[in-house]
Parts: sequence; structure tokens; C-alpha cells
Amino acid sequence: MIADLLGGNVIIFAIVIFLLVRSFRTVQQGTIAVVTIFGKYRRVLQPGLNLVIPYIEVIFKRISTQNRSVELEFQAVTQDQANVYFKSMLLYSVLNSDEETIKRVAFKFIDERSLMQALIRTIEGSIRAFVATKRQAEVLSLRGEIVAHVKEQIDQALEEWGYHLQDLQINDITFDEAIMRSMSQVVASHNLKAAAENEGQALLITKTKAAEAEGNAIKIAAEAEREAAQLRGQGVALFREEVARGMKDAAREMQQANLDTSMIMFSMWTEAVKNFAEYGKGNVIFLDGSSEGMQKTMQQLMGMSNMMSNQNPNK
Repeated sequence: MIADLLGGNVIIFAIVIFLLVRSFRTVQQGTIAVVTIFGKYRRVLQPGLNLVIPYIEVIFKRISTQNRSVELEFQAVTQDQANVYFKSMLLYSVLNSDEETIKRVAFKFIDERSLMQALIRTIEGSIRAFVATKRQAEVLSLRGEIVAHVKEQIDQALEEWGYHLQDLQINDITFDEAIMRSMSQVVASHNLKAAAENEGQALLITKTKAAEAEGNAIKIAAEAEREAAQLRGQGVALFREEVARGMKDAAREMQQANLDTSMIMFSMWTEAVKNFAEYGKGNVIFLDGSSEGMQKTMQQLMGMSNMMSNQNPNK
């Protein structure tokens, strides 16, 4: 009898221990558990250790509040009937940890697969509707506008489901092979045109600078030549002035010595002939060596001397 009582107490104690252990449930950080009683929503369990009624309160679903991502690949058609292929990454999460939000997340869709299908199709439809209003040449430059349009269109729907779209990244936009090839040809032709224009501009600048340098060089040379000619003229004038002064002084001294002034001309003539011989460098110089020729030359020299004396009466 005592053994039976002890055996019964042990069984009861074991049952109590078992039920007590089953009364505690652990919820991981970043997760919220939804509890139901006989299939009806009861409450939510926050992360940590929670107490439940064994076999009465059942954890229906564990919902992660962390960010989740999914990759999308789909096709759209532009206004000018060009096929566009998108590769994108979708980042989304539960809107918040409020009880009403968690209820929507838990009971709106039958399973995770249905949620993902609805989410992906909604985003694809929004992007396709936007791309259909744009031309092929515009699509590549509209990544930011596409993302903004999608967020604006689906944020309200996601909020009704209890979710929030964190980010949508369009990683790749491609076209059919024929279109990509034609676009490459257009880019190449534009680059060739730009290179030709740049080369032409560089050549024009080079030619212009060369012409400016040549013009400046000619201007400088002309200025130098002008100054040199001016200096040569001044030198010739000074030379003639000194010659005239010397001839005048020599003539005065010869007159004082009662000598014929024609000797001055004769002396200059002989000096000139001497210079011809010294600096002629092999050139042939013809001189009239007759007495008539010498007399004629002397008369010319004396006439030149008289003319210089008349032009400079004070010297």
C-alpha cells in the first residue's frame, strides 16, 4: 500500500515537473513569438524567458524583426519597345514590434513563400509601370527615380502587411544584345567625335601660338633692323661730318703753308686705292689710270669737299 502511494506520488511529481518545464519558453533576440489558444490569437512573447500554459498556449509562429534581403531579376519594356533587364536587391523588415503590427505579419499570409511572392510581384509591377512611360535612352540615368517611385507606390501596401521597405538597390540594367551593341557604337562614335574636336582645338591652338610667335619674332627683328639702320645712318652722318671737318682743317693748314690743297684729295685717293687692294678679297676693281682720269677724279673730290664746306660753314 505504501509502495503504491509512493509510486503514485512520484508519478504526480514527475508530471508536475514536466508541466513546469513545458511552461517556460525561450524567445531569441530579434524574434517575437505569436501565441494562440485553440487556434485563436492570444498574445505575443518578447525576447527572453516567457511563461506559457502548457498544451493550452501554443507558439503559432516566430517572427524575425531583423532586416531581410532578397535578390530580384525581372524584365520590363520601355515606351519605345526595348526590353530592359533588371537585377536588384530588396531590403525589408517588420515595421515595428507593436502587437497590432505583429498580428498583421503573422496572419496576413499563409506562409513566408506567399509573402515573398506578393512582395516581389508588387515591386516588379511598380517598376514595369514606371519603365513603360520612359524611353530606352532615359532608363540608364533613372536609377534613383525608379527607387523613389517604387518606395512611394508600395510603402502603403507594405504597411498594411506589417512590413517596411528599407532599401531597393538596382545593381544592373541591361538591354538586348543588339541594343547593347548599337549603344556601344553610339558611345564609340561620340568618343571619336570628341577626340577629333579636341585634336582640332589643340592643332588650332598650336598653329595660333606658332603664328603669334612668328609675328612677334618678325616684329622684334623689324624693330631691331630699324634701330640698326638708324644707328648706321647716324654713324654715316657722323663719319661724313668728321671727314668734312678733317678736310677743312687740313685745307686751312695747307693754305697757311702755301701748299696746293689738291694734295689732300690726292692723298685721300691713294689711301682709297690702298684700301681697295688690302680688303678687296680677290675682287677685280677697274681704275682709270690715265692722267685725264686722275684729273677728273681730283676735280670730283675737290667739288665734294667744297660742297661739304658750304654745308658746314661754321666747322
